[in-house]
Amino acid sequence: MHKSGFVNIIGNPNVGKSTLMNALVGERLSIITSKAQTTRHRIMGIVSGDDFQIVYSDTPGILKPSYKLQESMMKFVTGALVDADVILYVTDTVETGERSAEVVERIAASGIPTIVVINKIDLTTPEALERLVERWHAALPAAQIIPASAKEQFNVEGLFRAILALLPEGPAFYPKDTLTDKTLRFFASEIVREKILRFYDKEIPYCCQIEIESYKEEPAIDRISAVIHVARDSQKGILIGRRGEMLKRVGRAAREDMEQFLGKKVFLQLFVKVSEDWRNDDRRLRQFGYETE
Repeated sequence: MHKSGFVNIIGNPNVGKSTLMNALVGERLSIITSKAQTTRHRIMGIVSGDDFQIVYSDTPGILKPSYKLQESMMKFVTGALVDADVILYVTDTVETGERSAEVVERIAASGIPTIVVINKIDLTTPEALERLVERWHAALPAAQIIPASAKEQFNVEGLFRAILALLPEGPAFYPKDTLTDKTLRFFASEIVREKILRFYDKEIPYCCQIEIESYKEEPAIDRISAVIHVARDSQKGILIGRRGEMLKRVGRAAREDMEQFLGKKVFLQLFVKVSEDWRNDDRRLRQFGYETE
């Protein structure tokens, strides 16, 4: 008997969805920072065994869109509520869940097998956790409630077994050695974006989009040229920094991460370009891989 299915990870920003998927897949596929809106696309991580294949899908955090980029991000979330074999709804020990009340109602009405993962249980007490479990049982009576800590790798194995038990029988969707549906170009752009999220404050990270202009794979080295698009001239100056020092710092840290991810040397060039208000520009958003219709 072979089991397979799509397991979609949904929840509010900063509850640890990306950390959880990386723990379940065993690879660093989704970028992780402490800032909200880290994940912009649906990112698939594929785990295969002799008698199973799980296709995990990490989605952007639930939010109320205030520009077209965020509208596109929410399309990834609503799509994940429709095409799942299993839904992993991730919450944590501190969030209130008010922002996602509508999504929780849709999950309850969907009839799709659901697991509520209460993440970050290393940050709470047994009594508080018990109250949380009761609250989620009331909100989603048909769901399994599984406490875990993705960061500390606590109960990740138990969660995996619960997911496997819910999967339908069926053939593999991808070749068994496939890890993700995304390209090396995509991961190179995500690594650069993660460094910008880490090194810059305020609106700068949210106004940046990374475009890989060229990616040349050679036996001993990968040569990558990337353009960082910003929405305004003033952001370009902040991003580059005095004498280009800030941009060099981003490039150095991104190159080191890429070399670790790829297991080989990387030559990375970064350029900064002003693309006026790209987050509300349908043509630009399509160019960057977002759905706009």
